Amino acid sequence: MKHILVPIGSTENSINTLQYAIDFAKEIDAKVFVMRAYQVLSKAGAFVNADATMQRETNLYLNSMVRGCDTKGVEVKLIASKGNVIDSITAIEREIGIDLIVVGPKSNSIKEEVFLGKTSGKIVKQTEIPVLVIPEGYKYVPVRRILTAFKSGILKKKKVLKPLKTVLEAFNLKTTLLLVKTPGFTDEDLIIDSKLDALKSELIIAENATTFQGVLANFQTQNPDMLCVFRRKRGFFKKLWESNTILKEEFHCNVPLLVLSGKK
Repeated sequence: MKHILVPIGSTENSINTLQYAIDFAKEIDAKVFVMRAYQVLSKAGAFVNADATMQRETNLYLNSMVRGCDTKGVEVKLIASKGNVIDSITAIEREIGIDLIVVGPKSNSIKEEVFLGKTSGKIVKQTEIPVLVIPEGYKYVPVRRILTAFKSGILKKKKVLKPLKTVLEAFNLKTTLLLVKTPGFTDEDLIIDSKLDALKSELIIAENATTFQGVLANFQTQNPDMLCVFRRKRGFFKKLWESNTILKEEFHCNVPLLVLSGKK
């Protein structure tokens, strides 16, 4: 995992998210790319060099964000990208390759009841890149305990576990596996892929209506400082496939949330 992308919004929490990404990058020897997308509205009377002005202002904003952080020797590069956030991420991924996206949960949402805002929700929903969601105000601490939750031990993507494995190796850890038997599970679902099984410190098997409820039921007793889940259309973030926002009453995580790129 060498390239970490941090899409920056205009929230007060943005600098905190960037600082976490820098601290995390130092642990795994990665580069940080700080990105802010901008759009130029084309309308009658707009001045000719609006694009250049927006790009310059975006770069100034990114520079101010980086200056507000302690870079700790980590290489940090700025990207001012014209277009929407998802298209920008896709273009950057195509050009340089992105191993992990680090975002804050609320993006530009001002609603207190929102856990994942529209922008962060779209990033989780519409990209196949692993995402690390950093709670608001969360300060970096070395990872000591990771809970990985899923409802099927079947893995069909070859590199789906790479981000999790990188974190585990960086902190010399194993992960607690939480296999949640949901209604309609099959015997095949209970067979854990050998690559995933090799990462475990222990295995917990629970029975709940959803993977999400299984996490809620076991979170306090496990007390992890990172939660890892898989992005699946009918998995942990089922609600997210209905809407680009997730309310705190539906889910709230007070530790970094690693969303892997999916199983299928």
